[in-house]
Amino acid sequence: MSTLRKPALGPIVGHTTHKSCRLWISASEALDDKNSAQDRRTIGIIGIVGKNGKVKPPDIFYFRLHREYDRSGTFNLGADVSIGMAASEELKVQPYRLEPATTYWVRMASLSLDDAYPDDSNVDDASIISKLPPPKAWADKLNLPRGLEDAFSEAIFTTQPAPPDSVSVMPLSFLLGSCRYPGLLWKRKEADRIFGPMLKEALQEHLPEGARRPVNFTLMVGDQIYADMFNRLVPIGLADTYEEFQERYHTAFGSRNMRAFLSRVPTYMILDDHEIEDNWTQDRLHQSRKNRSLFNVAIGAYMSYQWSHGPRFKDSYVHSLPAGEGEFLKRMQTLNLFYDFSCSGYPFFVLDTRTQRYKQEDGLDDNHLLGKPALHEAEPSQLNRLCAWLRHMGQMRNNAPKFIVTSSVFLPNGVDEREGKNPGDSDSWAAFPKTRDAVLKTIVENRIENVVFLSGDIHCSCISKLEFSGKGEGLTAYSIVSSAFYWPFSFADGDPAGYVHDSQDIRTRDEFELSGGLGKMNYKAWAFTQDDNFCRIDVEPGTAELVVQMFDWDGAPVETRKQNDAYNHLPERLKLARWA
Repeated sequence: MSTLRKPALGPIVGHTTHKSCRLWISASEALDDKNSAQDRRTIGIIGIVGKNGKVKPPDIFYFRLHREYDRSGTFNLGADVSIGMAASEELKVQPYRLEPATTYWVRMASLSLDDAYPDDSNVDDASIISKLPPPKAWADKLNLPRGLEDAFSEAIFTTQPAPPDSVSVMPLSFLLGSCRYPGLLWKRKEADRIFGPMLKEALQEHLPEGARRPVNFTLMVGDQIYADMFNRLVPIGLADTYEEFQERYHTAFGSRNMRAFLSRVPTYMILDDHEIEDNWTQDRLHQSRKNRSLFNVAIGAYMSYQWSHGPRFKDSYVHSLPAGEGEFLKRMQTLNLFYDFSCSGYPFFVLDTRTQRYKQEDGLDDNHLLGKPALHEAEPSQLNRLCAWLRHMGQMRNNAPKFIVTSSVFLPNGVDEREGKNPGDSDSWAAFPKTRDAVLKTIVENRIENVVFLSGDIHCSCISKLEFSGKGEGLTAYSIVSSAFYWPFSFADGDPAGYVHDSQDIRTRDEFELSGGLGKMNYKAWAFTQDDNFCRIDVEPGTAELVVQMFDWDGAPVETRKQNDAYNHLPERLKLARWA
């Protein structure tokens, strides 16, 4: 058995509630340099630092790092207990208790031990723990003085406020962004630059007191890595082995500023195409063995580095529904990449718009962005679950904002990809009118207020307001796009002139007619910027507003054109229907 090693990557602060926090690490790369790597098992260790700056021996826990997930793993602090406990012990030992809205400091490390079994399914916790000393034995290593911390890495996080009993009257703040191109050679530091200002904005450290409140979390909505640095048709820089995908993640998540950011701010992630290959659709799985192999490798890496520290199905709102309601939704037989969560009473549904999309050659009617429609209510698809979530949130949260996170842009459409022109060429929702229709019909038929779509992808940030006629008259909905964290080719794409600004403008008419005679959806878009940026969104229940501000890679507010055509650095204040 080895001594403690600092993680190769991490910690990453993942899904965080008022009483738990999922913390992720990946074990040392040094282990895999040895010929005996497959005969070694890695174990994670976490210790909670007390107010005196020391880890108490009882506050140290073991958790599993999985060979199948690139020797990575998570410990859900506040919910998990140390591995290897017998059932009788679990009745006595409680998870470490976390308090709402409280800051915690942890130290995490890994160690290795001999184990020739090939994967976790062959070895139970009791067998592993029998080879290890009690967790408290590592207290001295986790309390090494400053300058000698090579045995561990640290994370600091703040739990969320306790959720309200009913409709939220609490404020909420979060960051939104996407698309971190890796940079080449000397440009790699530029690719990492924006995460320094993001950390300051998130924590409000080194900023004037009272400037803004710290954020609750961050959403990274796609293209956290670029497996294909140029294009899927250009073989240079194209990742197609696990080692190459691993290198992409280590380069991105291991860079100085991003690593610091991920260890301090709860971060939620979802993939887009560049985690696999440019413009990926599920149809490609059936085109060649090479494509199937690429997909398997890419999704294995994605699950190891992004999915694993996010919410699980057991965290879904569906389990809080009354008995007899949503019974089919409470079952999920297969693993899925989409998920939902809530913070301070505000619900979020994070869509997988990439691995479940079907895009056919013979017409838009056969395109499906969220998987093929369910043929029986007992087998709900992602689309069924999203529409059910919208209905339930309308009932449970009334007019409180409801956020749909979609790496593919909901609105605006591209000028050359809009309805009635050539939407089939779009990589966004325009190419999937039946999916868009189902979502908009659910909003209109159920009079669901304050739906907000959050996305990235297009290397151009903007805001759109959805306007309904007919049955949806008076409803308020928005789309907010934040992209890119780093994209050095602004001259190549993302030109604001390439996107519809007013769907009723005769030059770029883009009305969307809802089926069933429910009326039409139109939209107006503004606040376009191609600057590398991230977006801060504040939910203000007192004034019933979303306050939206883009920041550049120096952390300065981006000057944009506002909805009233003023051009300044001030945030945009989006009016919502009142809920508080």
